[in-house]
Amino acid sequence: MQSQQKHPRTYSFEFFPPNTDEGAEKLAVTARELALLKPKFFSVTYGAGGSTQARTLKAVLDLRAAGYAAAPHISCIGSTRASLLETLQQYKDNGIKHVVALRGDLPSGTASAGEFHYANELVTFIRKEFGDHFHVDVAAYPEYHPQAKSARDDLNNFKRKVEAGAHS
Repeated sequence: MQSQQKHPRTYSFEFFPPNTDEGAEKLAVTARELALLKPKFFSVTYGAGGSTQARTLKAVLDLRAAGYAAAPHISCIGSTRASLLETLQQYKDNGIKHVVALRGDLPSGTASAGEFHYANELVTFIRKEFGDHFHVDVAAYPEYHPQAKSARDDLNNFKRKVEAGAHS
């Protein structure tokens, strides 16, 4: 833990994209209040299988327009290379340079996991297609992922995600 003392503590707040004008107003008010705590950025979820994709982009753009650093989530479960490429290109076209890459959850009733099964595969894909355009954050469970065989296995998977992001 001593090695961590030389790194400043940072954190972010995660929002679910609103689907009404009232929800968008509440998000704006909440963001203003939370911004007083000086988070590094706000992130906006992507929904299972990208189900909130359009609202995710709008919420990120609204947060950025208000002057906040904001990053959209992108998840690979239930997605194809083509759909991920389209989404990432849309993010790039809108000036977004920061994403949170996640495995995601399989949408209820969906039989196929899509072309990628793990977040490290998504990170590798982002690097292959966009080089260093995006700052890519990844996530980890505070203990370990419930689908991991062990804590060690989950830690090794986290390392694969980090290493995939470090290589262009």
